[in-house]
Amino acid sequence: MAAPTPVNDASKKNRANGIVAAVCVAFFGGMIGMAYAAVPLYAMFCQVTGYGGTTQRATEQYSDRVLDRKIKVRFDANVSGGLPWSFKPVAREITMKIGETAQAHYTASNPFPTTTSGRATYNVTPEFAGSYFNKVECFCFTDTTLKSGETLDMPVVFYVDPDIVDAPELKDITTITLSYTFFPIDEPKPVAAAPADKGTSTLKKTEENLGG
Repeated sequence: MAAPTPVNDASKKNRANGIVAAVCVAFFGGMIGMAYAAVPLYAMFCQVTGYGGTTQRATEQYSDRVLDRKIKVRFDANVSGGLPWSFKPVAREITMKIGETAQAHYTASNPFPTTTSGRATYNVTPEFAGSYFNKVECFCFTDTTLKSGETLDMPVVFYVDPDIVDAPELKDITTITLSYTFFPIDEPKPVAAAPADKGTSTLKKTEENLGG
């Protein structure tokens, strides 16, 4: 009876290394996929919970109740580098009843000699107040283009959900700050005119030479 052929140690090692490499590649690919999926999931989480100061988009224009208790809302305006705008709130703050619908105004001006475009993002502080700050109308996440010397009025309509007084971490809150930041965006470049058809141009010159 023939003796069993011994398995080569190098072959065993190579096979084990191959398995480890395959597992690492699969793990790395899975992590990349999770990272891409995490972006929209994180945005959805912030929208639902108000985490990070993300405000809520109101499905109704008014709260179903207005409390006698008042709250102060402050307005902040910022412009990211590269956008030559003057951006500011018309009024720095207002005092309103909780549950009452209010309107505030921001203005943006472009003193630059050429047309420029921007887009605004926002958040509120304290961050936990984001899930109770409901915006009915807003200019955020909308591309805005201003010509040289143009000034634009941008209203914000909102209310503070009365349920905020039942939140343990916000029961004593007296002030909320709504902050906007405008970032520059690239303007669409005009499409170059298509060159005239070479054959048509040649034919036209020939007709001119013949006196046609």
